Amino acid sequence: MTRAAPFVLALALFLTALGRDAFDQWVDATVLPPLVVETSVEMLDRHGTLLRAYTVADGRWRLDVSLDGVDARYLDMLIAYEDKRFYRHHGVDPAAMLRAVGQALRNGRIISGGSTLTMQVARLLENGPTGEWHGKLRQLRLALALERHLTKQQILALYVNRAPFGGNLEGVRAATFAYFGKEPRRLTPAEAALMVALPQSPERRRPDRYHGAAHDARDRVLARMVGDGVLTDDTRRAAMTEPVPDRRIDFPRLAAHLTDRLRSEDPSTQIHRLTLDAALQARLETLAERAAHDAGRRQSIAIMVADHTTGELLASVGSAGYADDDREGFVDMTRAMRSPGSTLKPLIYGLAFDRGLAHPETLIEDRPTAFAGYKPQNFDGAFRGTIRIRDALAMSLNIPVVKLLDALGPARLLVHLRRAGTQTEFPGTNPGLAVALGGIGVSLDGLIRLYASLAHDGEAVPIHVRQDAPIPDQPRKVLSPESAWMVADILSDIPPPPGAARNGLAYKTGTSYGHRDAWALGFDGTHVAGVWMGRPDGTPVPGAFGGEVAAPILFEAFALLKPRLDRLPAPPPSTLIVGHAGLPEPLKHFRTRDAAFGDDPDAPTVAFPPDGARIETADHLLTVKVRDGIPPFTWLADGRPILTQSHDRDTVIELPGPGFFTLSVIDAEGRAARTTVQLD
Repeated sequence: MTRAAPFVLALALFLTALGRDAFDQWVDATVLPPLVVETSVEMLDRHGTLLRAYTVADGRWRLDVSLDGVDARYLDMLIAYEDKRFYRHHGVDPAAMLRAVGQALRNGRIISGGSTLTMQVARLLENGPTGEWHGKLRQLRLALALERHLTKQQILALYVNRAPFGGNLEGVRAATFAYFGKEPRRLTPAEAALMVALPQSPERRRPDRYHGAAHDARDRVLARMVGDGVLTDDTRRAAMTEPVPDRRIDFPRLAAHLTDRLRSEDPSTQIHRLTLDAALQARLETLAERAAHDAGRRQSIAIMVADHTTGELLASVGSAGYADDDREGFVDMTRAMRSPGSTLKPLIYGLAFDRGLAHPETLIEDRPTAFAGYKPQNFDGAFRGTIRIRDALAMSLNIPVVKLLDALGPARLLVHLRRAGTQTEFPGTNPGLAVALGGIGVSLDGLIRLYASLAHDGEAVPIHVRQDAPIPDQPRKVLSPESAWMVADILSDIPPPPGAARNGLAYKTGTSYGHRDAWALGFDGTHVAGVWMGRPDGTPVPGAFGGEVAAPILFEAFALLKPRLDRLPAPPPSTLIVGHAGLPEPLKHFRTRDAAFGDDPDAPTVAFPPDGARIETADHLLTVKVRDGIPPFTWLADGRPILTQSHDRDTVIELPGPGFFTLSVIDAEGRAARTTVQLD
């Protein structure tokens, strides 16, 4: 017997090795189920805060989360409660299995499970049964295979993302949003205990349906954690006083119209990182709901806020309520093409300043005037006679701005709107003078872009909402910095609506024909905001004026944005800041189109440089020539006088530097000619 012992031992070792090899082959032959599962599309704000999430194809909420995004105490409690030896076993815990088998044999049924967290992950991946022995065997085999292919951290991450929490909630992140309204990054001990307890019996412990069962299960977890040394008894007692939620909280649905559109435009992206500010968005949506309710039935509202120094969109409220059918809340009114009323007037005045037609101190006639059969009226039907351009814009008079547009030409206005990124719609093929008073279609989004350019030294601002959006290298010029500053200076001096603080906000209101649209657009040194109010179906709202209904909301929006406004920039050094008496003679009174432009055969023309010329010069000096007209002549560059009382038809002017310039020459009778030149 003694002599045979070595042979018996060798045979036993051989059989053991053979069995181990066969076992390894059995485990290695395991076909792993897909480890990657569809997760909810997410819209995140500039700080990573969840703005909006979407259910996956089967209607479940499944929000992806890494272990770094989960409260560490929750993970400690989970492992202590479900699988103490998680970091020591290889997928199966023999001690736990033997305990479970012994209990089953003694009682004739399964009393407690011996499943490890890895085995639970195996069940979740295959969605297999838990109470049958063949199911346990399959989970055991898959658990062993998972441990050979994944790290412990990866297995734990699969659990926290796939564990069921009742109803259509899958994963701890979806559960913490649904029950606590927050990310799982920081949980109280009571919250963490509830998250540990729910997956054991997710339907029978749902807090929103079986509140008592959820409460008892949570308390059992807390009690166990004291014995396992995870919590102190004082912490347990304090945690047990914390209420268990009895209802589900809606998932965030901020900026619903915008996020729907972004998802539709880019359906393959899983995580959309946006420039919006979730906190500001929520405050403005609350403001919009209140304002629409106060305005009356069927009325809606849209609000947008952007940083005009960076182009980042900070908030976009498309309606008074996304699900409010009575107000057609499903319509995104930030994109709807509507009549802008008087909101285009600042651009018209700025173009007039740029072209040398006028200055804020120029006098203009506010009297009944016909333009080839078109007879505009002021909103109140009154006329002010001779008035400063500054006051005409501040008072939003109609006849003066139509006179300016008549001199400029409506086509030029459309060109500069396009430069600002403002899309337009108008009937027919040729826009008429009525565009000055709102006879054109624009959107709130387009007006935000226009006013951002007014606020940003006359340069178009590429408003964007995606954090990785490409920014154009070459900004487009809408107005000269001098003209943009003069417009902003006038708008900042307009009295605020009743009850609002006089804080220097540069703003303009507008009311479309028939009171269908009420507008207010404004900006300070950093931000631009806009408000639209009306009915989405375009029916009139009698008595609704932009200054009365939209302007107060605009001022409230800025108050919600920040405690105090940022100062508007100082005027550019070349800005002509003088009173009426200090203006060059041709700029003291605005002349009509017939007197100012080419209808007069004796009007001046620019003989040199030709329109569109590109000229190289090292000293910024430019030779200019004028033909016809009556001296003395006044030369302007982008609306700024650079030479006055000149009797020479050939002369040299000095420009501020390289770039594009609109040169204007005005003769003694106020007749003008212009040319555009690029100086290198």
